[in-house]
Amino acid sequence: MPVYQLNKKEITFPHPTSAREDGLLAVGGDLCADRLLLAYTHGIFPWYEPGEEILWWCPKERFVIIPQEVHISRSMRKYMKKHELSIACNRDFADTMHRCRLKREFAEGTWITDEMEAAYLRLHEAGYAASVEVFEDGALAGGLYGVCIGSCFFGESMFSEKENGSKTALIALCELLTQQGFLMVDCQFYTEHLESMGGKYITWQEYDRMLEEGTGRSR
Repeated sequence: MPVYQLNKKEITFPHPTSAREDGLLAVGGDLCADRLLLAYTHGIFPWYEPGEEILWWCPKERFVIIPQEVHISRSMRKYMKKHELSIACNRDFADTMHRCRLKREFAEGTWITDEMEAAYLRLHEAGYAASVEVFEDGALAGGLYGVCIGSCFFGESMFSEKENGSKTALIALCELLTQQGFLMVDCQFYTEHLESMGGKYITWQEYDRMLEEGTGRSR
């Protein structure tokens, strides 16, 4: 199946269900705020290697965490009782995103390029991207960032400076989202780590209904 080539002068996407079996939907375009917001409200997100054209993905099966269903293991509960933990929201979005980039570059390579950092900082400044940071006994332990539209949170990346840092940040995020009536955390892709914390696959139909309800998007 051919992949749709986006035009930088036109902010549009093909229908999400026309994505290939591996989830690839389109190539090209740019990372302007309007295009990113249109993408996320339709379940589409950019993910590409440095030096490549922008690749836009929309997997037909979605992996999500329902905030109130986040799983906290017995060992995590012990850890959280043992340490003095504090949570910050948007402490320093740019720093949190950059730490996610550095951790991934060191371990396995990253899709978080200079272009991505600048684009998501613009989204944050416009009120559509947020970060959560956790401190353990006064020291930064970990954090995460993502896109926030209506009552849907689209997780992008996490980092840990201490053991359990990213797990604690995800638990804190889900607790905050539960209080605010959010419908889901979109994890984008499956990982064993996210599954252990309550992540599960849902159908495209169920996911699209959540998007429509949560973002206020029309069909």
